[in-house]
Amino acid sequence: MSGEQKANAKREQAKGKLKETAGRAVGNERLTAEGRAEKAKGDARQAKEKIKDTFKD
Repeated sequence: MSGEQKANAKREQAKGKLKETAGRAVGNERLTAEGRAEKAKGDARQAKEKIKDTFKD
């Protein structure tokens, strides 16, 4: 299950980065902000998974 969660975090980070980049390219501040928020959510999820792995051993 942890591997699946890590993959979801990576996917969310990539999707957020893509949205942020697209928003900047077209000058859409809302899309840029959404992308940043989504990327941050993915970062937080990835950090949570790393912490879980640390305490798992």
